[in-house]
Amino acid sequence: MQKSINTDKEDTLKDKSNESRAPWSLMRSTNLLASLVALLVGLYYATASAQQASPSSFPTKLPPQSVPADPQSFAVLGQNAPFRQSAFTQFLNPTNASPPFFQVFDPAFLDILGETPSIRVVASNPGFAFAHEAPIWLSSTNELFFASNDGGPLGFSNLTQNNQYAKINLTEVEAAITASHSATSPLNVTVSKLDLPDTIQMTNGGTGPFRGALLLVNSGRGLLPPTLALVDPTNPRNTTVILDNYFGRQFNSLNDAKIHPKSGKIFFTDVTYGWLNQFRPLPLMPNQVYRFDPDTGVVRAVADGFDRPNGIAFSEDGQTAYIADTGSSRGFLGNNQTEPATVYAFDVDPKSQAFLNRRVFAYVDTGVPDGVQLDSKGNLYASCGDGVHVWDSTGKLLGKFFLGTVSSNLVFAGKGHLMILAETNIFLAQIAATGFSVAFP
Repeated sequence: MQKSINTDKEDTLKDKSNESRAPWSLMRSTNLLASLVALLVGLYYATASAQQASPSSFPTKLPPQSVPADPQSFAVLGQNAPFRQSAFTQFLNPTNASPPFFQVFDPAFLDILGETPSIRVVASNPGFAFAHEAPIWLSSTNELFFASNDGGPLGFSNLTQNNQYAKINLTEVEAAITASHSATSPLNVTVSKLDLPDTIQMTNGGTGPFRGALLLVNSGRGLLPPTLALVDPTNPRNTTVILDNYFGRQFNSLNDAKIHPKSGKIFFTDVTYGWLNQFRPLPLMPNQVYRFDPDTGVVRAVADGFDRPNGIAFSEDGQTAYIADTGSSRGFLGNNQTEPATVYAFDVDPKSQAFLNRRVFAYVDTGVPDGVQLDSKGNLYASCGDGVHVWDSTGKLLGKFFLGTVSSNLVFAGKGHLMILAETNIFLAQIAATGFSVAFP
């Protein structure tokens, strides 16, 4: 009897033990299932993220002269990596490719390049910085106009010597390309100097044509004033200065200009580089951006607060303006990497055309952004310390025309032709992208 009672108690205890274990067993199973689901979800997102960030996001076959530079490949260099110390003398070239080439940071850059892009030198003079700034493409004659370096290295211009304005014929370039039977071999076409009057001193900017004339932006030299001038491309001695002062005061040294695509008013930058390059006296005005009405003679400031405003461009609809601030490049004072090397974007007020809502568009990684242009898709191109950088309309870096040397300005010269000025060389990039006309009307 006692044995039976004990057996019943044991059975009861076993039943209670089983009952008490059942929820824990179920919970363990549920936790295992949840862990498995979490693991699978984690693996999915990790794989998706890796696929998105890995070099496999680039096509396996790139166009000619194109080199991938996936940001993920150099996002972490490691504690003992040879980090760049200078944005002016050290370039980012992870693959050690030989310039010139197209450096692809984002697959969207391939749409700009097209299937068969090419880049090459088409004019060269190793001992003379003949191709510095002020590029203007004249469609009627298919000529490219440009200025030599004003006061800089190999420019052979200073307080006592003016710089030169010259041109090349792009029809001659096309014929030389055909004769070369090569997509990349360098060429060296004829450079023809223009004979300008003494009213044109130290040309640094150019745009247009404006009403059929070349619009030149001149920094001045010594006490000779900075000017805006219209030059007849067929007879360069026929030149008209349209502005040389601000209510009786000389500007510092005019730098660059663009014509507003809707109003036809001329917007230009004034900066202290004439003094910093030792061919102009001490500055007497702030570094600013101005608007000039050539029909009324009215000039006024539209933007300030810059270190050194330089290149300027408008979107095709004229609603957005871009200003390159080259503050970290300081002439005889030396470079200072803590100052701006930045492109700023502004809204253009539809009534006053003042520049509003300033914001950072891009901060360049090499050198400073100098001349700026846009293509027909709204991508922005800037001449920088290692070539030309290209961003989409949101400010994302897509790629570079990597030259391995400084470029100061550029201009589209017809469909799919980008002309890049690089001091002692002029490069032609034949690409899919095209610009829009910066001429007026």
